[in-house]
Amino acid sequence: MTAELTISNPDLAALLQRGLADLHASTDEPALKAWNTRYFGPTGEVPAATKKVATLPPPERKGYGQEANRVKEALSQAYEQSLATVKEAALLASLNANPLDVTLPGRRGPLGRPHIASRVLRNIYSVFADMGFQVYRSREVEDDLTNFELLNMPPHHPARDMWDTFHTTTPGVILRTHTSPGQIHVMREMVPNPIRVILPGMVYRYEQVTTRSEMQFHQVEGLVVGEGITMADLKGTITSFARRMFGQERQIRIRSSYFPFTEPSIEVDIDWPKEDPNADRLTKGTGWLEIMGAGMIHPTVLRNGGYDPDRVSGFAFGMGPQRITMLQYAIDDIRQFWSNDLRFLRQF
Repeated sequence: MTAELTISNPDLAALLQRGLADLHASTDEPALKAWNTRYFGPTGEVPAATKKVATLPPPERKGYGQEANRVKEALSQAYEQSLATVKEAALLASLNANPLDVTLPGRRGPLGRPHIASRVLRNIYSVFADMGFQVYRSREVEDDLTNFELLNMPPHHPARDMWDTFHTTTPGVILRTHTSPGQIHVMREMVPNPIRVILPGMVYRYEQVTTRSEMQFHQVEGLVVGEGITMADLKGTITSFARRMFGQERQIRIRSSYFPFTEPSIEVDIDWPKEDPNADRLTKGTGWLEIMGAGMIHPTVLRNGGYDPDRVSGFAFGMGPQRITMLQYAIDDIRQFWSNDLRFLRQF
């Protein structure tokens, strides 16, 4: 285009020739950018030539303005072409200096993996699945009736003090403090059939966050309902679970306890290897470590779930998967599970 361009104004013709000559002499990208600033910057030669039209007599303005625009367009196009040519040459030089072997295999990116707590949860599911348990999901936002009253804890019952509760702005609606309300839901859904389920999920308690406690954490509830269910069935179930999770040589110990929704209620301990360097700290010198609470379902709870306690019985148990994870992997701070600290997560 510039070779065919004819400019009659001597100043504009000189500007065109000078600009093209300087552009031809600019052989790299920094020089081209300097050229662009000189000719097209706010105080550049092209804007100055364009503004000159205002100082000319009216009869000369139209012709001068048209030629000024043609010069501006010609120089702009020449600049873009030169810049593209220089960039292409630089790319080719870079490729020749550092040739790319397209036959080489690509670099594999880092692969994700399940969180350590999720892996332990899956192990728990697998153990109970082998014993015939199904997984039942229940809600995390509960009403006070299901979370407390139907579990044999009427209003003002002192047992409610065992759970510090998160209340919502809706009266009577709370974040569940344990997975036990799921017992009511599953019983009412499956009555009058026998039940053998685990109820995993998140629970929430208004507690101080420390190395041993969190405001939100997982629980796994177990529920078995049917005719002729006894404490012996409960003991056999938790013994099988403990040995699958911690080793076949493990022994369990049952201690009397209290939960309002089971009667009798027990705490379940597991013997901890003395050769573990953390044994004394974990067991407080007793050699035993608590892993779950359990018991035979209270008749009132069975009745509230739609079952006749004179015809059927059942047992329930509850455990904290994070606690089991901490025991299996010698983790001494429960807050690590929520830290997203890759230094911690990459260990597992």
